[in-house]
Amino acid sequence: MEWIYLFVAGIFEVSWAICLKYSHGFTVLIPSVLTIILMVASIYFLALSLKSLPLGTAYAIWTGIGTLGTVILGIILFKEPATALRLFCIMLIICGITGLKLISN
Repeated sequence: MEWIYLFVAGIFEVSWAICLKYSHGFTVLIPSVLTIILMVASIYFLALSLKSLPLGTAYAIWTGIGTLGTVILGIILFKEPATALRLFCIMLIICGITGLKLISN
């Protein structure tokens, strides 16, 4: 169950990062409120996962999911560049997340 909590925490992290972009520095109300709610939800599910997962592994995977999701959505939603080097780096993040999952309980 802890891995599900960690995945949910990562999805909430991606969500708050996207809402943060739409909040324009906390000047737009709805995305600003959503950002705060999603941040709290992300930390809550991360905390649940930490009851049984190693801190370093969980934190690295949580930030990896957040990084991966925000980069992909940045490319899709905000037309950020999708260069070969950038995509290669995304692949390295995926390899790191997978490796940490495989060597953890």
